Amino acid sequence: MNIVIWIVQGLAALGFVYSGWMKAFQHEKAKHAWGWVKEVPTALVVFIGLAELLGALGIILPEALGIVPVLTPLAAALLGAVVLLGALFHLSRKEYREIGVNIVFIALAAFVAIGRF
Repeated sequence: MNIVIWIVQGLAALGFVYSGWMKAFQHEKAKHAWGWVKEVPTALVVFIGLAELLGALGIILPEALGIVPVLTPLAAALLGAVVLLGALFHLSRKEYREIGVNIVFIALAAFVAIGRF
């Protein structure tokens, strides 16, 4: 089971690194990829991106290094909360197509959080 959790952690981290990097450092590219980015303050989009990048580190490094490993499920739970808020945001904008991706990442984050607690 540990191997499965590591695989899920890796997949989740890769997804959050991609999403976070686009939001934090490639704002123009993010505007073209995601329509909502045009209508949200740039500072908020960058903040969300940085939070996702830090969360991606938090979902891997504490457990991998054995340094305060309780931070791994905590990071996963917090990333899940961020994605849940994103899903609610998309729901309020009637962007139903976007919610599928949110559900996948909520599931990945929840699996890691439960598996590592």
